[in-house]
Amino acid sequence: SALRERSHEVFVSPHPDEDRDLDEEIATLFSQPNEKSQTLRPSQTIRPLDVDKLAQLIQPGGEFATAFPNYEYRPQQGQMLRAVATAFNTGQHMLIEAPTGVGKSVAYLIPAASFAVENDDRVVISTNTINLQEQLINKDIPQLHEALNLPFRSAVLKGRSNYLCPRRLAALRRRGPTSRDEMQILARILVWLKDSRTGDRGELTLRGPAEAGVWHRLSAEDEGCTTDRCATQMAGTCPFYRARRAAESAHILVVNHALLLADVAAEGRVLPDYRYLVVDEAHHLEEATTNGLSFRTDPYAIMRQVGELGTATTGLLGELLKQACGSIPPEYFVTLESFVNIVVEASSYMNQHVDQFFLVLRRFLEDHVRIPRNAYTQQVRILNVLRTQPAWAEVVAHWDNLSRFTSGIADAMTQLAVGLRELESFDMPQYDDLVVGVSAAARHLTQLHERLHEVVLEADPNYVYWTEFQPDGARISIHAAPLDVGPLVQSHLWYSKDTIVMTSATIRTDGSFAYIRERLDADEVEEVVVESPFDYESNTLLYLVNDIPEPAEQIPYQRMVEQGILDLCKATEGRALILFTSYSQLRQTSNAISDSLAEDGIVVYDQSDGSSRSQLLGGFVTSEKAVLMGTRSFWEGVDVTGADLSTVVIVRLPFSVPSDPLFAARSETFDNPFTQYAIPETILRFRQGFGRLIRRKDDRGVVAIFDRRVLTKQYGRLFLDSLPLSTIRRGPMDDLPGAAVRWISGQ
Repeated sequence: SALRERSHEVFVSPHPDEDRDLDEEIATLFSQPNEKSQTLRPSQTIRPLDVDKLAQLIQPGGEFATAFPNYEYRPQQGQMLRAVATAFNTGQHMLIEAPTGVGKSVAYLIPAASFAVENDDRVVISTNTINLQEQLINKDIPQLHEALNLPFRSAVLKGRSNYLCPRRLAALRRRGPTSRDEMQILARILVWLKDSRTGDRGELTLRGPAEAGVWHRLSAEDEGCTTDRCATQMAGTCPFYRARRAAESAHILVVNHALLLADVAAEGRVLPDYRYLVVDEAHHLEEATTNGLSFRTDPYAIMRQVGELGTATTGLLGELLKQACGSIPPEYFVTLESFVNIVVEASSYMNQHVDQFFLVLRRFLEDHVRIPRNAYTQQVRILNVLRTQPAWAEVVAHWDNLSRFTSGIADAMTQLAVGLRELESFDMPQYDDLVVGVSAAARHLTQLHERLHEVVLEADPNYVYWTEFQPDGARISIHAAPLDVGPLVQSHLWYSKDTIVMTSATIRTDGSFAYIRERLDADEVEEVVVESPFDYESNTLLYLVNDIPEPAEQIPYQRMVEQGILDLCKATEGRALILFTSYSQLRQTSNAISDSLAEDGIVVYDQSDGSSRSQLLGGFVTSEKAVLMGTRSFWEGVDVTGADLSTVVIVRLPFSVPSDPLFAARSETFDNPFTQYAIPETILRFRQGFGRLIRRKDDRGVVAIFDRRVLTKQYGRLFLDSLPLSTIRRGPMDDLPGAAVRWISGQ
């Protein structure tokens, strides 16, 4: 109670003071030539595009063919360009499936840039992956500038944490590094800034979590910092401010799905205003929205979160008292010190209640839910049926004890942030950083309290809650994620924007857009299907192994998978991508075949060895004979052309684990969850995996499926029908190596 009472005290009324100058040397490093920022003035009435004239740009003899002698005309690209231009002209929303090879980025960039210039308006392009974002910025958009006489401005905007903050860097320089990691990062940043024009962390290699932690403390991650304030205090030198200013004047603004959804969650406070949107890699939009609204915590995370507040002499609160001492009037400092001491005292008592709460929760779940003890993480949903058990009362009682601290400390930090802002008129060192730190702590602690309260007492009907038990059985974490993101997408995108074009190589299942429409509440949206420019029947052999046991027969199935991959990769001398659905099967297979393949000079790049995705891909492409084994992240985004990749093996149909809490909860919303949800979701992943093989017209190779369910189950036909028309062969595993070699060599 004392904590709550003191948390409502007001320190002092604000009195504006002169802004402090940025460290002169840091300012010099960040200084850039003055760039004029132009304001967009959108037309009151739409000036439509000449669709035929735009289509001529990419036809034989058009500007693109003239600018790029190797440019190849594709009628399918023209079809998509016309559809996008029509959507902008008529204010339509549109779903477009455009397979690999269509050149969809150019097909939407030309009408998007033309429409933006014609109407002096902004079009936002959102991608899921960094690879596509960089392709747009570094390749496709420069090509548009080169080929077209079109004066459009473009920019890329990332989240604040991607940009270096000059003010924070100057503060570190003034106080000096306090650790080896800070010293190393500071030295590298000062060298890097001599050449960097962006201040974007993507240009700087960070090694490990320690260096990432130092970067976080130096980044522009400050939601309370406005562009006006930044312009005044940083004299226009802040990289995020410059990126934001460029974004505000850009006709084409490139972002990723995470930032797009952060803008939705913040009700439009993250991105500049926009009315026109193109979402590429649209099949990831539901997942990106889910991830952006998810929550996770455990006892160690909570203790660390509270521990970072520090004491009267350490951490955030200790630094606050240190900088306030002598900088503010004594009577205000006494109030501040008393306030901090109460927070510190409450924090010191909180840890024991955290331990007790998670201990009681774990015991309850062990008593009321069957949790198998094995080598894998176990997930247990927290359902209302558990909350009605009499023993749940003990969980509630311990949460009541803990919640007094989570709510009290969160409220106290919130009021402390308010009070600090009222001390702005005093010359307190590192004032801005302290306000940012206290505000962020208040925000995160408030979210922690609210989510835990929902888990125990008042579940949000649109959220799924679950716990995860680590294999040792002692460690437990709590998770939450939204059940249905469709209403959010509908309210903040479909209903609020003039035109949205969502496109992907794979957004149809069973020849229909029905699944994606249902997931994203895309009720009144036009549909366009663009056919593939590739001759799959001539270039792709789809080999269906018909004598392999089904995956449920684990031991014989795994043995045949190992032998089949080994024989195939030896015959083709590697050049194979093997797609798994689980790390455990990947590891087991890799351990079983790597030594034997090495005897033939074939290197295995295996996702389970801890290497990064880019390292594995780089090694695979540069090695003469190599096999790449990956799980879910490798089912898409792998773009290897030519002879480097001639075989793709789909070991198993990529069904979600039925016990996954989010998948299970969403399944329960369907009358027939397997047919209406599991099958369509899996088909989208399956099509992505198949699409790794043919990336250009002259590619040729084999896709082998080691899951006999495509032949034995009634739903198997849906998977096969979802693929482009290829040459299909059903046969035994022993015949696959020879068939693959003959097909690849064109025999």
